[in-house]
Amino acid sequence: MRWVLIAVIVILVLFLVISYVAFLFAIKRPKSKKPETEERYIKREQIRKKNNDYLYSLDPEDVSIVSPDGLTLRGWLVTPEKPSNKYVVFVHGYCCNGPDEFSHMLPFYRNTLGFNCLYPDLRAHGRSDGKWIGFGALDYKDIHQWLRYLIDRFGEDIEIVTHGISMGAATTMLVNETNPPEQVKVAIEDCGFTNAFEQIGETLKGMIGFHFKPIVLVCSLMCKLIAGYFFGDSDPEGKMKDEKNPMLFIHGEADDFVPTYMGKRLYEACQQDKDCMWVPGAVHAYSYYDAKEQYEEKVTAFISKYIDLEKTEA
Repeated sequence: MRWVLIAVIVILVLFLVISYVAFLFAIKRPKSKKPETEERYIKREQIRKKNNDYLYSLDPEDVSIVSPDGLTLRGWLVTPEKPSNKYVVFVHGYCCNGPDEFSHMLPFYRNTLGFNCLYPDLRAHGRSDGKWIGFGALDYKDIHQWLRYLIDRFGEDIEIVTHGISMGAATTMLVNETNPPEQVKVAIEDCGFTNAFEQIGETLKGMIGFHFKPIVLVCSLMCKLIAGYFFGDSDPEGKMKDEKNPMLFIHGEADDFVPTYMGKRLYEACQQDKDCMWVPGAVHAYSYYDAKEQYEEKVTAFISKYIDLEKTEA
């Protein structure tokens, strides 16, 4: 009996240790980025460098806000050649940053559509403060604050598009589900997840080969105790009934990181005006790279339903 009790305790301790390691892996800010080894991603790094160089050549303004919990969140603001009252807020994905995720869309939004472009770094990413990744549950509140920053600084008559990728897409949906200001007209989500609990389960499945919900449950509890939120607090699909603005859903059909079925479930759940684009052969966050012309056509057509793209003067 004694050995049974010892075995149970050992198993329990191991389970807690594994759960804690999984929590740190998923939520703690990474210290450094590992070099890419796959050809596809090496090429993307090269493209990102070129696009980032272009962004910085435009002398972007270094902007910042302070979050409700005291973190300094930083971003870049790029203005178009002609004054405009139109703004896009780019919301990057997990373990990325604003310029790396979205500088490739700068020529399209700034030069073609005439938008001011805001590139915030989410908490625990890029140049922003923070130890714990928000997984959308904390980030949507920060994006609300960035929206208020733009409105307070540039006026009540501005028009805003939010455009998110991956975790940033989930954040964009959560913003749209929590009564965004009336200046926000359109939300675009690209390869966002249905909810953080399900997504972390998918990630764990990729690591160990199968779903093991007890680990995800314990990780979620640890996340609440340490980082301040449950995984269930990031639930774009479950809160879709509260969506305020029209939404465009984009997802690569070969995405196995945030599986394509998540994007299609989100689209089906949306009750606002909506449209979708499923990109054949595109892996996670590659839809714009693989189908640039079609992507730009779809985004332009969708935005133009709700914002007059011809009116650019502030």
